Amino acid sequence: MSEHLKGLIITALGVLMIVPDSLFVRLIMADPATITFWRAAVAGTLILAGCFVVQGLSGFRAVARTGRPGLLYTLLMATTAPGFVMAISLTSVANVVFIFASIPIFAAIFSRIFLGEPFSRRTVLTMAAVLPGLAIIAYGSHESEIASWQGDLIALAVSASFAAALTTARKMRATSMIPAIPVSYLLSALIMLIWATPGQAMPSQWPLVLGHGTFIALSTCLLTLGPRYLSSAEVSLLILLESVLAPLLVWAVIGEDPGVWALFGGALVIGALVVSNMVALRRRRVRTSPRPPEVSAPR
Repeated sequence: MSEHLKGLIITALGVLMIVPDSLFVRLIMADPATITFWRAAVAGTLILAGCFVVQGLSGFRAVARTGRPGLLYTLLMATTAPGFVMAISLTSVANVVFIFASIPIFAAIFSRIFLGEPFSRRTVLTMAAVLPGLAIIAYGSHESEIASWQGDLIALAVSASFAAALTTARKMRATSMIPAIPVSYLLSALIMLIWATPGQAMPSQWPLVLGHGTFIALSTCLLTLGPRYLSSAEVSLLILLESVLAPLLVWAVIGEDPGVWALFGGALVIGALVVSNMVALRRRRVRTSPRPPEVSAPR
């Protein structure tokens, strides 16, 4: 198996593992704080155990040596778990995952501001298409009973937080930030414990609770390993599968209709990102393709 094929399989599996995330939030009968607590506690514990087995304490020491950037990354990641559950609780699954598809746009903006990376023409055109799509989704929230602008706003904030965390990780690319992930999850669980009622979901719903955390842990590990073998454009295209499959899964299982406006706005967002990443992928292949050998004229 080639490195590229290995990366495709691992990343695709990671995306498929995260698709049921929003469905678990819908199925578990508990308040958002309790769902967040168990989601973060189970996933954080499993990933922490994996880090200890693979790296021991060395990985955690390396993250600690990064100082403030490492702390910032951990805190930003800690906000994403409760933010995601809260967004799902307030608006439709389709709205949340379509808004999350805008993470690359926020990442490009933060990279320009904090890393000094210039905008390419492709990025500017992508932004010009994605922003109207987000506006359409927000407009549709007024027309749907299961959607609200408050949930949309939280989803947008989570997208910005996750993009900021990715930008921070890029600044510290010499250090693997994987050990910071279970720390951020467990920190999130600890904070949520202030409002959560753990017994509300256990023991009657333990298969859903453990399954939810396990899926998150597996997807986190796979999505950390897979992109090492792929270009950023290929990774972005694969991750967009969640934005397509998650609303369809929730629609099929519990009948949550995303609504016409959400589908239209989501199609605009995802379509713009697909075209943008396909262009980037094509340019990369042209740059890396071997040149044909020069043929000398016959003598």
